[in-house]
Amino acid sequence: MSNTDELEDSSAPLIEHLAELRTRLIRALIAFIIGMVICFSFGGAILDFLLIPIETTMRDLGNPNPVMQYTAPQEYFFTLIRISMVGGLALSFPVIGYQLWRFVAPGLYKNEKNAFLPFLVASPALFLLGAAFAHFVVIPMAMSFFLGFADFPSFVSALLTGEEVQQSPDKGIDIVFNGKVNETLDITLKMIVAFGLCFQLPVLLTLMGKAGLASAQGLRNTRKYAVVGILTVAALVTPPDVTTQIILFTVVYGLYEISIFLVARVETKREARLREEGYYDDEDAEEEFDDPLMAEFDEDEK
Repeated sequence: MSNTDELEDSSAPLIEHLAELRTRLIRALIAFIIGMVICFSFGGAILDFLLIPIETTMRDLGNPNPVMQYTAPQEYFFTLIRISMVGGLALSFPVIGYQLWRFVAPGLYKNEKNAFLPFLVASPALFLLGAAFAHFVVIPMAMSFFLGFADFPSFVSALLTGEEVQQSPDKGIDIVFNGKVNETLDITLKMIVAFGLCFQLPVLLTLMGKAGLASAQGLRNTRKYAVVGILTVAALVTPPDVTTQIILFTVVYGLYEISIFLVARVETKREARLREEGYYDDEDAEEEFDDPLMAEFDEDEK
């Protein structure tokens, strides 16, 4: 067979893979558009749900009639578009994940399929858990912190002193919060996405453990650096409120410790499988354990 014939034979599978990829991408795009249209149809209700934390905070601060505004004709429309895009992605993720799975699965062995599938299910579940935690716990705290500096027209002072609300103060200027819909939604969506991604930590580290890129002992040894990194992330994605930062640090650090446990289980199962197949060498494992560098790490841990 000539070199030209070999090149033609090798190009056929590539073209088939590209055609398969195009089909999967088109189906995922159609699912995203359908989800986006559905969310746009209920955009007002979704926006009201996302604004619940700031509405509750404003009422708690003494404003009996919370009002949000927009200052440009197109602002509210594009706000609904943003909500539709994020919501459409969330609704269509099962279809997108399924299309990704159907594209990747033929190239995996049976044990690799069984190992990858749980993570495909756990990832969106953890993202939703992180998003719910942000919406119901963190965002209300952030809104209370920020709006605590704003003195609604005599509402806060009346709430604290128990006096009647002064409608027309003799002196001073009333500092009133006139919230914009798009700016408030921007804070809410950023926190939801940030916490959703932070909750992906166990999935990411466990996958790295399965691929041999991370080990339970290595994660334990780098615990001090992880603490610094988590504190930095907590300071960046949350408002300058110590309570909120402590909550985020506690949750993410807990996920880090859970990740160490999951990676250790992965290593235990891998070791058991290698022992059954006769590939595990106990002498190599002991030499690795007796390594001076590992001994130094163990001494630091003590």
